[in-house]
Amino acid sequence: MTRKRRADRRLDLIAAAHRAIIRHGTEGVHLNHVAEEAGLTSGAVLYHYPNLGELLVDAHHAGMERFYEQRLKRISGMRDPVEKLVVTIRSGLPHGPDDPDVRLLNELGGAAARNRMYALLLTTLYDRQVSMYQSVLETGSALGTFTLSGDSLLIARNLVALEDAYGYRITARHPVIGPQEAAELILTYARTVTNNPLKTSH
Repeated sequence: MTRKRRADRRLDLIAAAHRAIIRHGTEGVHLNHVAEEAGLTSGAVLYHYPNLGELLVDAHHAGMERFYEQRLKRISGMRDPVEKLVVTIRSGLPHGPDDPDVRLLNELGGAAARNRMYALLLTTLYDRQVSMYQSVLETGSALGTFTLSGDSLLIARNLVALEDAYGYRITARHPVIGPQEAAELILTYARTVTNNPLKTSH
């Protein structure tokens, strides 16, 4: 098997593990569950991932990429701090109650108290998201676009906390809080702390 084929198969297994975790839970998923999702034997899974724990960690990390790496890439080409902040806020929320990436994060959060590796993954994601928001806030402040009401670090931490809280409400199927409503609630806070109406042309 070529190196590319091997890498592709590992990506397929990560996706299969992602689905298995959502179906069976982070602490309830077993090797045969991943094999079933991948359409392979357990032995074939172990050929590529001799350690199931490593595969589950990789699956969780892959699910997290959307909330840091992909968001950072998306806003990196934007010059307007307002657009950057609005896009960052909107892209941090679930698409809906069945959003698989957010359901994966919820599973991870439930297991983090009993698994140090999962706790570390969540802590690292949180810190990176805070840093991302802080950079946007400080850039806007330096350009005179934002007049921050307080310390950028504290504002950034609150923005991430609001994302997490409203994201949970969406996945819990709150009857009046969907992605659009949640984004507007977070933007209301952001408008206050940046002293900017946060209006974009889009």
